[in-house]
Amino acid sequence: MPEPHIRLAVDIGGTFVDAMELDTRTNRVRFRKASTTPARPADGVLNAIAALGTDLSTVELFIHGTTLGLNAVLERRGGATGIVTNEGFRDVFLLGRGNVPDDHMYDFTYQRPESLVKRRYTAGVAGRLDYRGRVVEELDPESVRAAARTLVEEQGVRSIAICFLHSFLDPTHERETARIIRELYPEVSLSLSTDIVREYREYERTSTTVLEAYIRPIFERYVDELENGLAGRGFAGRFLIMRSGGGSMTSTVAKRSPTHTVLSGPAGGIVGAAYLAGALGRDNMLTFDIGGTSLDACVIERQTAVAAYEAQLEHFPLLIPTYDIRTIGAGGGSIAWLDRGLLKVGPRSAGADPGPVCYGHGGTEPTVTDAALVLGYIDPDRFLGGDMGLRADAARQALTEQIAAPLGLTAEAAAAGIVDVLLARTVGAVRQITVERGHDPRGFSLLAFGGAGPLLAPLLAWEMGIREVVVPFAPSGFSAWGMLSADIVDDFARTVISTLDDADLAELDVLYKGVEAEALASLSGQGVAPADTVLERQLELRYLGQEHSLMVTVGRELRPDAIRAGFEELHYARYGHTMDNRLQILNLRVRGIGRTKRPTLASPPPGDGNPERAMRGHRVAYDVAARAMVPFAVFDREKLAPGDTFTGPALIDDGTSTTVVPSRQRVEVDPHGYLLVTFAEEAA
Repeated sequence: MPEPHIRLAVDIGGTFVDAMELDTRTNRVRFRKASTTPARPADGVLNAIAALGTDLSTVELFIHGTTLGLNAVLERRGGATGIVTNEGFRDVFLLGRGNVPDDHMYDFTYQRPESLVKRRYTAGVAGRLDYRGRVVEELDPESVRAAARTLVEEQGVRSIAICFLHSFLDPTHERETARIIRELYPEVSLSLSTDIVREYREYERTSTTVLEAYIRPIFERYVDELENGLAGRGFAGRFLIMRSGGGSMTSTVAKRSPTHTVLSGPAGGIVGAAYLAGALGRDNMLTFDIGGTSLDACVIERQTAVAAYEAQLEHFPLLIPTYDIRTIGAGGGSIAWLDRGLLKVGPRSAGADPGPVCYGHGGTEPTVTDAALVLGYIDPDRFLGGDMGLRADAARQALTEQIAAPLGLTAEAAAAGIVDVLLARTVGAVRQITVERGHDPRGFSLLAFGGAGPLLAPLLAWEMGIREVVVPFAPSGFSAWGMLSADIVDDFARTVISTLDDADLAELDVLYKGVEAEALASLSGQGVAPADTVLERQLELRYLGQEHSLMVTVGRELRPDAIRAGFEELHYARYGHTMDNRLQILNLRVRGIGRTKRPTLASPPPGDGNPERAMRGHRVAYDVAARAMVPFAVFDREKLAPGDTFTGPALIDDGTSTTVVPSRQRVEVDPHGYLLVTFAEEAA
């Protein structure tokens, strides 16, 4: 039997499952797709692996990105969840905050989505800590038993979130409550806030714990099913799952902390983008990931992805490290529709089942993919490398009947309108993470990936004046490729709440060392060798009196002047000014990193500079620069070579995605075989 030498990454999207295989001996990469199976997501993963034909006995590492937890919340498919908290504080989660989402700011009829936990599923118990973590009232075991009996026996709860006031300072009461409930009901799943996040803000911490309790049963079943399916096919290597904030964790840890996986699919692409930014020598990049159901965009600044320490699921906050991603419901499966005569695109998606009309699987509403087919961007006979033929006639008919005819337009004009609307929404999303945060998008390279990313990215660059679009190898599977470069990561935090001037830095250092010990234990438990271990210290700071904070990386020596200088540099870059106010420390954070071996970029042999060898012919398609249907040169990407250059209008087909290059844009193939799309006049 050959020594395991294969690394396998699988990313589940809304429409397709992407599987990427890396042979560590030859650095050869293979990629295949399979349809997502929403009813049984593990089947889609195993189908994609089967399509690759990978011998799982040769796989040393399997890494996976999934939005299963996210979808469980959005679709309300989690288990019956209860809350145990302090007596008199049953409504912390139900009340939440009084703010209204930005996109409903002026909507006086707005109603919050239904809560994940009914009020009768919440129970208060006797016992209390004060704001310094001191015991005000001892925990009453009988009160805990009564609450558990009510939730489990009377209400039928099968998962319980335990979250007490100020427990982030002392987890003793939560742990004792969990011990008592496990003695009575060992089959009930328990989530403790202090096992998930040791930070202040009671509502946010409660929300994070509830979300974990809500998705844990369904996530555990899924991972167990996938582990069994892989083992049954000969897999005996390491099983890792992506984290929302970058890095990965073992499947065992993921089952204990499923909230860290809710945005793990998009995270793979951002990890790969940060690595690519360094490899290609681009300090600043914008990720542009469009799949079947959504568009995800993120800023890579100084070759590092911008991070946040609070995410949002619907209106529920999550105190977990995550990439600062702007997501909108705009993808290949987004449905085009008329709202009182106005053309709109998304956020509803045809998804994988039934999918766009052109798939022929029962879809009846026109989508972005149907519009792209009508505009000539997609070859119906070569979709997914020819594995899946598309019905162009059905797409045209649905688009004509539902969009073009009511608006008095031709099918092509209606399809162009769909692309225009989608581009307008895309421009808004990119502006939110660039212009509104002090970044000029014209100083960034746009990294296009996902099945529809290369189709729209050059058009977005045209709209926004972005100087360069980078289209990597196998862009529709780039998120899976990015997972192959993910380190093993775990994050830990403690709330401090002190001004920098008043903080005892020696005590702070002792606290850091205690948290670092936890990080080391976590990495060691996940099989990380000491030589591969890195610990990063950070402080969450703000000016005294501010609401929002910034994260500052600090060294082993804690020097107030260096800490303030680092904060002011970030504050000036973000907000354009600094102040003389005192600094307040909110949280200290430690990121434990287990370095892994990353794939190297391929360097195919250079060509002769003549791309005609890759030309298949011409196809009439829509040119956004000319606002007309014109002949496009069609190129086979596999036959392009480093050094090749040509100008648009051009279509570059790599089997699973198409790069659309309007006129007055220029394409150059770089030394790694990546496509660089720039404005022709600038390149000249």
